[in-house]
Amino acid sequence: MEPGAGALPELARVSWRPRVDERRLTRRAHLWTATTIAHTLPFIVGAAVLVASLPVLAPVAVALLIHAWVIPELYAARGANALRRRVRGAPAAAGDAERVAAGFLGDLVGHRARDLYARTGVVLERGEFGVWLLAPAGALLVRPGGRRVNCYCVRVPDPALPPSDRTAHLLLALRSDEIGFATVANLTFSGARWRVRRRSAPGVREALDLAARESRRPA
Repeated sequence: MEPGAGALPELARVSWRPRVDERRLTRRAHLWTATTIAHTLPFIVGAAVLVASLPVLAPVAVALLIHAWVIPELYAARGANALRRRVRGAPAAAGDAERVAAGFLGDLVGHRARDLYARTGVVLERGEFGVWLLAPAGALLVRPGGRRVNCYCVRVPDPALPPSDRTAHLLLALRSDEIGFATVANLTFSGARWRVRRRSAPGVREALDLAARESRRPA
């Protein structure tokens, strides 16, 4: 599918990627689940075989089960990092530039989203694919129903922009071309919301809970 007139110009840099749609999002989710199972199942099967054949090896089986648990947790931690990753070379949050940028961002969103951003540093935006949570260097997409989260690493080319300005750029890009935004962004995790929530900062947990509730409401 060729980008339309309103498509993000960044799509030209990833021209080999097919444009994201609902079917591709679902297929990616299934692929992530299958990959996680493929990585963890051998440890679970190995633990069961050890205990069944030689009960004295139960401590080794426990170690294998721990490995099976840790692998998806590490994936989820990488996904959660999308909303707390700082861009290399970006300025600190304090200063006049950040205050102006925060005011501009506040003008772009509604009252409730503005209050959420003030508390958590995360902007909530409802889209066609679900409910998005945006931060200066990443985005989370809470899928309809609130159970699955896609985590993306996405950046604004100018590292000198203050955090709120970067978030505003991502918000405007998302609003102008959600399909292009999801295509350009790099998927770092797709899985259960509770796994990402466990690895997130308290403010992000609040935003995730709100996004999950929003994702269950009719559009």
